[in-house]
Amino acid sequence: MTGRLLFAATAFAAVAIAAILGFLVWFSLPVFESGALRSTLAWNWRPLQGEFGILPMLAGSLGLSRSALALAFPMAVGLCGFAHGIGPACMARPLLATIRFMTGIPTVVYGLASMFLLVPLVREASHGSGFCWLAAALTLSLLVLPTIALLIDSQFRQARACIGLTAAALGFAPAQQLMRLTLPLSVRGLAMAASLGFGRAVGDTLLPLMLAGNAAQIPASPFESIRTLTAHIALVVSTDSQSAAYNSLFLAGLILFMTSVMVNLGLRQLRSTAHA
Repeated sequence: MTGRLLFAATAFAAVAIAAILGFLVWFSLPVFESGALRSTLAWNWRPLQGEFGILPMLAGSLGLSRSALALAFPMAVGLCGFAHGIGPACMARPLLATIRFMTGIPTVVYGLASMFLLVPLVREASHGSGFCWLAAALTLSLLVLPTIALLIDSQFRQARACIGLTAAALGFAPAQQLMRLTLPLSVRGLAMAASLGFGRAVGDTLLPLMLAGNAAQIPASPFESIRTLTAHIALVVSTDSQSAAYNSLFLAGLILFMTSVMVNLGLRQLRSTAHA
């Protein structure tokens, strides 16, 4: 009975994913059939002039996600390293409990806190609006930090379970065990955590919408505004449902869908390599 239920759940999930893909492809067909693909995959978004290029938003999504990952991943490794040998043992449980608590904080709370605490500081430093790439990246890094840290923590625990007794027999201190054994054995797990964190960052909508400024441009500095694909879809779909601008959203959604597929395929490849 349990096996049948699991099979039914798996089949339903597969059908739902296939339906989403079919939906995106079907509604993207007008872009392909009308010959508007070239103008949609362009660098200018000026709807009033008939220009609907989504590449600035694609660049914004990739740039914001990579910068958030570049901030969150070292912090996650450092926090897990502190909890697994570098710091006092009495601090490990409260630290990990705090990270788990962060997973339950709604995204909008991060956004509101950043609007009142972080954005004014960025505004003062840059003499701009404060709603920019930097503000969004700093806040997004906090959002994805627990996801990355908990996966790294799980990987460290698995590694320590395998080599803990051997390391103790060799007289390794906890910090030595972490640096010489646990970290080298967790390379694939670290890569999986980074991939999952990137997927979490690229799919977030609310923080880029609230903090990035939403200018459809390629920023020249971290203090300039950007717009991501997810925020772009939310902005356009809330104001338009008929024009070519609306039709371009389905291509943007298809790009996001394929990005998620690539991240998941990468995770599967890492898992298969790890078990080989």
